[in-house]
Formats: sequence, structure tokens, C-alpha cells
Amino acid sequence: FVTHPIHPIMKITCASLFIAAISGAQAFTAPATFNARTSTHLSVSQADLDGAQDMIDGIIKEKNCGPVMVRLAWHDSGTHDCSITEEWPKSGGAIGSIRFDPEINHGANAGLAGAVKILEPVKEAFPDVSYADIFQMASARAIVYAGGPVIDMKYGRVDATSPDQCSPEGNLPDAEAGDEGKFGGPGGTASTEDSAVEWHLRKVFYRMGLGDEEIVALSGAHTFGRAWADRSGLGAEKTKFTDGTPTKLADGSTTDAYAQGGSPWVEDWLVFDNSYFTTINDASTDEELLKLTSDKIIFQDAGFKPFATEFADSKEAFFESYAKSHKALSELGSKFEDIE
Repeated sequence: FVTHPIHPIMKITCASLFIAAISGAQAFTAPATFNARTSTHLSVSQADLDGAQDMIDGIIKEKNCGPVMVRLAWHDSGTHDCSITEEWPKSGGAIGSIRFDPEINHGANAGLAGAVKILEPVKEAFPDVSYADIFQMASARAIVYAGGPVIDMKYGRVDATSPDQCSPEGNLPDAEAGDEGKFGGPGGTASTEDSAVEWHLRKVFYRMGLGDEEIVALSGAHTFGRAWADRSGLGAEKTKFTDGTPTKLADGSTTDAYAQGGSPWVEDWLVFDNSYFTTINDASTDEELLKLTSDKIIFQDAGFKPFATEFADSKEAFFESYAKSHKALSELGSKFEDIE
């Protein structure tokens, strides 16, 4: 691992992004959003947003597909590069571009075409609701349905309109090192390559305009869902927790109505709580539960550990931080129209 200096302030500004990645200086700026109206896009109505939300709630409940909705939304928004100041949507982000080829076929997005397809009926029923809003709404509603915090979401996003508005491949984080022992790579809008996972993660999230607290809080969403070998290349074909055995839901009931397979990070992988933090640092947990290099580092790195420890001790503290971090991620690079 490469050693980098750590300083006590935990976040950085876009302007100091590349300097901070070397020096460890960390200050924060809110992610940029855009509020100008366009003449080619009609404002969405609150009634349509409410209707789309009701439809999304029904889909999530019927299919138990909440985790993949979170992944879809995050992979759409997580392409954002806050150092790019060219005209929207050049900086990427939550703009709905993930529905287009080539972005949907980027290696990190394996399996997400199915998630887009699941949500197509929502777009057909409410055509004035943008794909970008639908993807982010599905993610936020999945968290709530699983027992997580209510996210103070903002809607009215404008969609990217063509494949040439997709971000280049390489902006999303790696959980494990590649064949040469490095995380990330030289591609994307800026290199995320590093031999140390903690600095690979920082290069990815600092590029978005997020900081150490957000890295740890958003990592906590691994309490929800599974890793699939045919998508991320990680995890087992199935485990005792994902072989069709009933799994717990947020309301205390159980269900076996889920696609079998994959490796979860926690036993109750359809419930959103702070169990990721209590499991990752516990050597006595079941060996079939996933603990990746990018997971374990949050209890090892001096900048990440205080947040991980706090979130393990307090679900309330985790939920408060997670809700803010999720909201920030969901608005990265977005241009908003007024809601009628």
C-alpha cells in the first residue's frame, strides 16, 4: 500500500481536487446542481411524481428489487466530475445517461440493463417524469421500504438525450485490486488508479465533490443487497443466506420471493440498518458473509475509522449521515426544472 498523509478536515473542494489527492488537505463544497429551465422540456407535475412513486413502491414490494435500484441510481450519479466546468451535462452525474449504450454496457454496470427495463413501465405511465428522476426515486424509495431513513429528495431532473452525453468508462470505484495490484485505472475523466484502496476510494469520491464521511456512510448501503460474481466478479454463486432460504424484511416478516444467488455482506440483506458496520469489523461473523478490501479499510484508515466506529455504535448517527450523503449523491451534476 502507498502511504498518504492524513489531515483532520475530512472533505475537499473541486478546485483543490488534484492537490488534495496528493497532500491530504480536505475541504468541502456542496455538489453543483443546475436550476435553469430549458425551452425543450416541460416541467413535471407533482401529481405525476406522486404517481410514479406509488408505482415504484409497488414494483419494489412485488419484486424485492430494492438493492439493484440503489445500484442503478448510484452508477448513474457516480460518474460526476466536479472539476469539469463545461456546459451541462458534460460533468456527468444523475442525468439518466446510464440508459444509453455505451454507458449501460460499461463493465461496472453489468446487470443494470435489467433494472432499467423493470422501470420502463413507470416512464411509459408518466412520460413527463425524467429517467433521471425515476432512477433516483427508485433508489430512495428502496431505502425507505427496507427500513432506512427517508431521504429529502429533490425532483425535476432533466435527462441526457443521447449516447454522446454518456461519461467515459472508468469513473466508478473498485472493491478489489486488479491483476497488477492496483485499484481503479487511468481511464474515466480522471485517473482513479492507486495501490492503496483508501486512496483509490478518495480519488473516486473526491472527484465527485464528496468526502470521507460520505465514503463511509455510503459504504453502509452494503447492508442492503448482494454481490454477484457475474456482475461485479465478486462473491459466491450462492450462500446459505441467498439459496432460497427465507430472509427477513423490514416489517419483521420473511420472504423467499427473491432471485437466488450472490453473496451478502450481512445476514438480513433486505433490511437497511447499521449491521454492515457491526459485521465488517467482527471476526466471529459467518464466513459466507462478504468482507471486501474496500469494506475492511473503513475500520483501518485513520480518516475513515472514526465514522465507521460511530456508525457501528449508533444506527441513528448512521441514518442521519447516510440520508445527507445519499441526497448529495443523487443531485450530482443534475439540472433541475421547476415542478408544477
